[in-house]
Amino acid sequence: MSYMRGDLLTRMRKLVKGLARPTPVWLKAMEEAPPVTLPRSDGKIKNIEMPEDVYVKRFFKKYPDSLYHDAVRFNGFSPPPARVFAWRVLELKEQGVTEEEAMAVADMEYMTEKKAKKKAYSELKKICRLQGKKPPPNPYPSPIKEIQAEEKKYVKDRFFNPKILEIVKKMKAEKAAEMQERMANASGQPSTGNTPW
Repeated sequence: MSYMRGDLLTRMRKLVKGLARPTPVWLKAMEEAPPVTLPRSDGKIKNIEMPEDVYVKRFFKKYPDSLYHDAVRFNGFSPPPARVFAWRVLELKEQGVTEEEAMAVADMEYMTEKKAKKKAYSELKKICRLQGKKPPPNPYPSPIKEIQAEEKKYVKDRFFNPKILEIVKKMKAEKAAEMQERMANASGQPSTGNTPW
């Protein structure tokens, strides 16, 4: 359908020229002042790349566990440690430090910050134990432990929720009936249940 190619103006011209449609009132005005044509993209979406992305990738190569232990909070304002690391490397490079030295400094800062967080929490736990109090939750928990804490109530719920217990009883009864039917079929006795054949 070659007459459907092009913009509205060219399509309408083709339809009028081929006598497929009568000339609309707006066609003459549109020919005198055609609409603005916007440049078309080639259909490929370009990746957005930030200057620090190279260092973020290097950070994750060096610390692959950071993906799981340093959570990215979408509703928070603090950037993930990988971004902070990359920004620090770029900041040091702007000051005239070589790339290797900048990476080493940023790496050292990341490790000291991580150790300081662990040490602060361990000291807080010691103080709570000396006072005979229950230690507070870890202010720097790993995302895996956070997810497990959220799921804990559902795991416990399966043992005490009456609706879930009723479903489990039904499933056990169905499984027992199925096993009984299999045993009856295996021993050659006619089964009491409905068989498809």
